[in-house]
Amino acid sequence: MASQDWFEKDFYAILGVSKDADAAAIKKAYRKLARTHHPDKNPGDAAAEQKFKDIGEANAVLSDPKQREEYDAVRQMSQGGARFTAGGAGGNGGFDDIFSAFGGGGGGSRVRFDTGGGSSYGGYPGGGDADINDLLSQMFGGAAGGAAGRGGQAGYAGYGAPRGPRKGADVQASTTLPFRDAVEGSTVSLRTAEGRTINARIPAGVKDGQKIRLRGKGQPGEPGAAAGDLLLAVSVEKHPVFGREGDNLTLDLPVTFAEATLGATVAVPTLDGTSVKVRIAPGTPSGRVLRVKGRGVKGKSSTGDLLVKVQVIVPDTLSDKAREAVEVLRREADGVDPRAELTERARA
Repeated sequence: MASQDWFEKDFYAILGVSKDADAAAIKKAYRKLARTHHPDKNPGDAAAEQKFKDIGEANAVLSDPKQREEYDAVRQMSQGGARFTAGGAGGNGGFDDIFSAFGGGGGGSRVRFDTGGGSSYGGYPGGGDADINDLLSQMFGGAAGGAAGRGGQAGYAGYGAPRGPRKGADVQASTTLPFRDAVEGSTVSLRTAEGRTINARIPAGVKDGQKIRLRGKGQPGEPGAAAGDLLLAVSVEKHPVFGREGDNLTLDLPVTFAEATLGATVAVPTLDGTSVKVRIAPGTPSGRVLRVKGRGVKGKSSTGDLLVKVQVIVPDTLSDKAREAVEVLRREADGVDPRAELTERARA
């Protein structure tokens, strides 16, 4: 956080403590608020996540005696606590209260402005107008703006200040699941490059090629910050019987010529290992899709269906008696052309 933000943010109010609270009271307040607003307890809540960051920033400053002293001085200046003295010809102007707070004393160093544009602070030469960045750099021991170019420390960028605790890094990984595990959900164990083992719960219904975010399964964060997330790319193996269309499962159902022609009730397998009875209506053509309700993939709000596609099987060989029966059928259908409509549409 930049020091200019210190003018605007009240860390005591963020933690809900008084300005004279001791270290124990600050620590207690921080722990209580961190538990309440932790991202793991508020998944997807952007407001809670920002509150958690603000709490961490406030604790990082107020729990450090030196930073707290500097913060109090900056806040005092923003509220009119610093005294600015007007300088006449050859006179001095200074931030009396602020400089004395950092060891300058009431009669110590002063900031001098002259009509030539030169300025100095405690003997530090200026090359132009007085720069507040240089002043804050002197006060806080960090590099602020131009002071960084003169050998200042890089601990404070601009009006910078130490940041709050940093969230852990996200981790990317991939895994391959059997078809049934992807539909029903599963727990997988992954090993990171550092040798850590991550047990991750894969939600039911994950699709082939889908990337899922598992919160808090990435790299650990700094003390007081959340762990990163695991970004997992999932590949799903093919199933020898079932396919998938969205939340629906699909299956090709072989039936005999007689079953399709005369009608029948047949058993159809389901993914959970049981079977259901399906009625084949007389005259069912090959390719017709029958729907079995509620036997598909379970989603968050609904469950898909099982789509059964009828496939009429033509026998490779026939007994003499079967052949005679087919010959009778052909004679009965003599004069019927099933392709007549197709030919007419092709000519149109």
